[in-house]
Amino acid sequence: EWGLDEPASWGRQVANSWRTTPDIADSWLSMTSRADLNEPLWEAAGPGGWNDPDMLEVGNGAMTFEESKAHFSLWALMKAPLLIGCDVRALTAETLEILTNAEIIAVNQDPLGVQGRK
Repeated sequence: EWGLDEPASWGRQVANSWRTTPDIADSWLSMTSRADLNEPLWEAAGPGGWNDPDMLEVGNGAMTFEESKAHFSLWALMKAPLLIGCDVRALTAETLEILTNAEIIAVNQDPLGVQGRK
């Protein structure tokens, strides 16, 4: 689907999450463009149904530590599924620090489920 047929408008009827963007790549530009594409769909997200701008690229190596922290934080704010997209057998200490940040995960798991927006 990848957001082509506007799944945010009908996805809740058939699923708990729906892809809202084309495939992500491990780069700052790709990540921020996926966030920008997902942001206007904020009203479709909420408990029981979530906009999915694609998996996390944290730990795949192209983004810096600071960029990866921003990536994880943006996905948490958007209430996106936090699907790890790197090889978990090869996590660095920095990647593990990002992916296990309890405060950021708590933002993502907030019971109100309101997707952040600009």
